[in-house]
Amino acid sequence: MVYIGMDVGGTGIQIGVVDEDGRILQKGAINTRIDLPVEEQIAQMAACALDTLRRSGHTLDDVAAIGAGVPGIVDPATNVVPFCTNLKWHHVPFADMLRRHIDKPVFVGNDATVAGLAESVAGISAGSHSSVFITLGTGVGGGIVLGGKVWSGFHGVGSELGHMILELDGEPCTCGNFGCLERYCSATAIIRMARELVERHPDSQIMKAVNSDPAKINAKIVFDAAREGDEIALKVFRRYIRYLSQAIANVINFLDPEMIVLGGGVSKAGSFLLDAVRAEVPKYLLYKTMPYSRIELAILGPDAGIIGAAMLGK
Repeated sequence: MVYIGMDVGGTGIQIGVVDEDGRILQKGAINTRIDLPVEEQIAQMAACALDTLRRSGHTLDDVAAIGAGVPGIVDPATNVVPFCTNLKWHHVPFADMLRRHIDKPVFVGNDATVAGLAESVAGISAGSHSSVFITLGTGVGGGIVLGGKVWSGFHGVGSELGHMILELDGEPCTCGNFGCLERYCSATAIIRMARELVERHPDSQIMKAVNSDPAKINAKIVFDAAREGDEIALKVFRRYIRYLSQAIANVINFLDPEMIVLGGGVSKAGSFLLDAVRAEVPKYLLYKTMPYSRIELAILGPDAGIIGAAMLGK
């Protein structure tokens, strides 16, 4: 049997046919059309899925289930999407709508959660008993897998690691709270911290890299300057590592998973990021002499959304 996985993003939707072992057999893609009614958006997803299935050499008889990862919260009991800002969805019965076009079981999950599931099935945490996936991008998301099964909480709003409060009365967050983890551990946070410092240090390598235009600063530029030894970039990098390591230690102290997996755009810094985090995390652990979670980088990249969504069905 095969599974169809849908990675629903704010600008594009990636769809794949996936086998039992999490291997993608065929891919398709369409643009995200938030200008269309949700019924038409889902109809386009279904059409792309059927075309991708045909090109894979399979038929609907070969499909066991369909899974979708969306950038929002999902009611695990009904597969309804109560809230998805990027797509302007509110209380969308996604599974029921999709089944009108493809009569197969449909399962829906948060995009970060399904990426974590993908890594636990076919990626770096495959074979582990438990893992927590932390995606470090524009924001911060999380995916918790326990005993091979996704844990998204009783109400479907669990694993929102980006909105744990890391600093009381800290930076305002888009969610309405203050001091959320993603305000300190995201690519956006790196950019904010760098801009604050270069205002006082215009001779920084960071400013040279952007021709003295702070609006052009991104996380990669900051990390590249830190690698080269620029003191201002290193201040940003060390501060970022401190926050991220505290967040990881909080997860370990609370949940004690076998593995922590770091994904998202920031994780592309590779060993420069990973080595620093591995050195810093033990400072904040409760049980200093006990074994603790392995910390690794995700390996599936952009395929994780398709694979994880498909594996929801399995």
